Amino acid sequence: MPEKPEISNVERRLTALGLELPPSKQPVANYLGCKRSGDLLYVSGQIGLVRGAVGSDVTLAQGQQCAREAVLQMLRTVDDTTGDLDQIVSVEKLLGFVRSADDFTQQPKVIDGASDLLIAIFGEAGRHSRTATGAPQLPFGAAVQLEMTLRLRPE
Repeated sequence: MPEKPEISNVERRLTALGLELPPSKQPVANYLGCKRSGDLLYVSGQIGLVRGAVGSDVTLAQGQQCAREAVLQMLRTVDDTTGDLDQIVSVEKLLGFVRSADDFTQQPKVIDGASDLLIAIFGEAGRHSRTATGAPQLPFGAAVQLEMTLRLRPE
């Protein structure tokens, strides 16, 4: 892993937004938090702190907050893997799962919490392709689970 700069530009933007990265977490099963292939970094699914189904136990706003928390956890994982968040050139794809009540159909609005945060942090480089889908259950009862594909600077 390359030597970590004192503070990355991404961390400066997070601070300006009043945010910080959460503590590091190890994968809970037999997988890698991130896997690099060429200039692409595949980030494994991460969840936020909110538990329950959006549309019944969890409000839309709480679901959006959960999506933001998952983004921050993914960025922590990327930082732990690469040593420098400034290695990120662009966010390529975001895949969002929303644990949903049977009649809840606003999954794209929930995942907007993540998309809006990525754009706030990375500007135009944060714009990405995306899928937002409902699910009857997610790991540990989470309201939202995200996975992401990033483009990194060439090695």
